[in-house]
Amino acid sequence: MTAESTETFADLVAAEDVLLFVNAAITSTGQREFHSGEDEQGLSLGFLHEYLLGNYRDLYAATLALDVNDHNAALIIRNLLVTAGEADPERRRAEGRLIARRLALLPPPRVYRLFRELRRARVNNRRTRAIMRDWLAARPDLAFDAVKYRDGVKTAFRHIRLSPPGDELGTFLFAPRRKAAYATPILESRRQAHYRQEAIYDLPYTVAEGFAAKHGIPRAAFLERIAPRLTRLERLRLQESARTLKADAVRADLTAMPLTRLASYVLGLPPDDRVRRRAELTEALRAAARRTAGEQAGRWGRVAAVLDDSFSAYGSAQKRRRPLAVALACHFLLEALASRYTPLWLSGRSDALLVRPYGATPLGERVLDALELGPERLVIVSDGWDNAPPGLAGEVLRIWRTRLDPDAACGVVHLNPVYDAASFDVRRLAPGVPSAGIRDAENLVALVELARFAEGRTGLPELRAHLARRVAAFLDAEPPEAAGLVADEGDPAAEAAGEDVRRPPREDARRTPGEDT
Repeated sequence: MTAESTETFADLVAAEDVLLFVNAAITSTGQREFHSGEDEQGLSLGFLHEYLLGNYRDLYAATLALDVNDHNAALIIRNLLVTAGEADPERRRAEGRLIARRLALLPPPRVYRLFRELRRARVNNRRTRAIMRDWLAARPDLAFDAVKYRDGVKTAFRHIRLSPPGDELGTFLFAPRRKAAYATPILESRRQAHYRQEAIYDLPYTVAEGFAAKHGIPRAAFLERIAPRLTRLERLRLQESARTLKADAVRADLTAMPLTRLASYVLGLPPDDRVRRRAELTEALRAAARRTAGEQAGRWGRVAAVLDDSFSAYGSAQKRRRPLAVALACHFLLEALASRYTPLWLSGRSDALLVRPYGATPLGERVLDALELGPERLVIVSDGWDNAPPGLAGEVLRIWRTRLDPDAACGVVHLNPVYDAASFDVRRLAPGVPSAGIRDAENLVALVELARFAEGRTGLPELRAHLARRVAAFLDAEPPEAAGLVADEGDPAAEAAGEDVRRPPREDARRTPGEDT
């Protein structure tokens, strides 16, 4: 074998490894799935993180710019910081920018949990302290965080050896009984909430709920009064219980909800409620789908979709109906993307609003039905457990791709919302059909583009170029060199060291997020 062919083979292996990890990082959250338990999921996912970090560190960091879920984004950040000594200064600078950007997008509870893990692991180098300091400095309202995420804020400031801004915040966090009153309204409301009911309605819902129970406030009255403080997703979660209690103030604008989250909400409603509210729910799902499709709306041509509503789409107690919610959300998104759209549910149902997880998985039959329609695109949303009969879908797709449509006139892609711990990947249907993991339907368009790398026709250089473009867009920077995935060292965002306005910074704190000892 020549050196050139050896290098090509190594590149293809590397590309396959990266795609394997990306599929896992998009779909798995380490929780129980229908076919595998929590321990299996955790061990399998942990192995993939260690493998990619050890063999392709630059690509491992670059996956922060992809649509990996929050659980895996936090794991990637933790692993990069724990092993910072294994990277050279240039690599640490590039990683620092990716980490800082991703932290800004993560939910605050996830970030504070990550900071606690870093403290337990005794990761306290200059770069870690700088990243934590800058993230805290960028928070819009630290007093609000101190009330809602008190332990997390305390842990973060202790770990970076920095005093909170202002005397009041530090006193509230570390010596709350020392002060008789606070000038900061939310801190004073938190103090008064122990003995005055009116004060609890100035607090975040999750904090106020405990005080409402302490004061014995009726649930309906509490929800009516706290409604202005509810976040968009809190309104969605509380909507049905509030409806039962006739707390009319708690009403969510369903048309403004994220598509997949809205699909989960719809599937959680009893069938009778879905029928009664059909017009409202359908319009909300279509509005969310149109918003998600954006400029791509109506540009995908003729699309057929095979959608899995078999019993395994129930998921697990931890991820209840999640696979089915992804399929339902994809259904409405594909309807918005296509100029002509045909959905085929495995159960044979034609009413998407009333789907439920039930029955076997006759993927092969539905794939045949879809291909007979002559679509330009065929999208299959399924966990890949084809069992009626077993393997039929794979054979249908193999013959279609090798004999009936070798030129790929019909683009076929399989999107799988479930991570298969045993195979370290999402379960695939056929070698010639690309499979990609999916957690949220909002990522469908990007995943269809990424899935083409799984066909084996493109290698590592093309994958690196794709990742480089995603990293550049993620960082809102000029496209870096495709092979290096490293931004320009002279970028002010990477080089500037923002000084702490609360007190003179220690000498070792005057570092950029990308630097380390």
